[in-house]
Amino acid sequence: MEQNDIFKLINLDDHSATPKYQQLANAIIQAVRKGQIGIDCVMPSINELSFEFQISRDTAEKGYKYLKSIGLLGSVPGKGYYIKSTAVEQELNIFLLFNKLSAHKKIIYDSIVANLGGSASIDFYIYNNDFPHFSNLLLSKQDQYTHYVIIPHFVEGGENAAEVINRIDKDKLILLDKLVAGVDGKYGAVYENFAKDIYQALEQALTRLEKYQTLKIIFPAQTYFPREILNGFKGFCTQYAFNYDIVHDISTEEIKAGEVYINLMEDDLVTLVQRILSLNLKVGRDVGVISYNETPLKKIILDGITTISSDFAMMGRRTAELIRQRSTEHVEIPFYLTLRPSL
Repeated sequence: MEQNDIFKLINLDDHSATPKYQQLANAIIQAVRKGQIGIDCVMPSINELSFEFQISRDTAEKGYKYLKSIGLLGSVPGKGYYIKSTAVEQELNIFLLFNKLSAHKKIIYDSIVANLGGSASIDFYIYNNDFPHFSNLLLSKQDQYTHYVIIPHFVEGGENAAEVINRIDKDKLILLDKLVAGVDGKYGAVYENFAKDIYQALEQALTRLEKYQTLKIIFPAQTYFPREILNGFKGFCTQYAFNYDIVHDISTEEIKAGEVYINLMEDDLVTLVQRILSLNLKVGRDVGVISYNETPLKKIILDGITTISSDFAMMGRRTAELIRQRSTEHVEIPFYLTLRPSL
């Protein structure tokens, strides 16, 4: 096979969050699986790959090193690289589409990768909560993968998400983190029950909450967070007779003793804590703080921030199980309250 023919089989996408070396390896693996590249085929050199695709030598070398580690690629000193075996173990080719990359989303990604091991190639994309970008990415990659794993969170335009998602073969679909009304057929899902989760988490914290008069949740007017969270929050406050309010902008909110603030965004947590301290109020005594999504730093800040959080490692692990088993099961991931001195 001519070098130019091999180059045509390799597509490196600058918009993909998948590292270039892994894209290179995945493209060669898929070409071997499809019979487009055969055994003993001489492959381009590191320098040729670097020049053709405008990537560093280190990136090209890392891609080849991965292919050698799975037994697909061989090399002869002075002669170069060749296809050593066509017995490719990777039967799974996964399109992974996240709304954003954050500390907890990275935990999900790492857990999926770790639990699939070398049995899958993964193309990873991020659409930054933008529905048009989500739609274009998903439809442009239609019918190219064995599985489509999608986190569907949007700032605007989400009312049309089901129409786009329904174009994907449901046997290949796994919705992650959130269910979408209107998606039909049998498909896999690993999701949170947002209304129930916050209600039950606040119930577990009830003893500490009783020393405060008012509960406030910081919920920006323009956000990708599901409004079901507000339903659960309001339901809890009504059931247990707390005054409550929904705060759209914490930077301008009047903060008083006797209040508890629940924040969803990391930036809002920083602003909230700075403002509490500037008023000489004590977190955990005068003002309570509860933050969404457990991260290592929240164990340390102000002797510990109380969190309510999904088990993100479990979310990734269960997703990998559905992929391996080709299952259409719906798995609800539990929510956890971690009490610390901020409440």
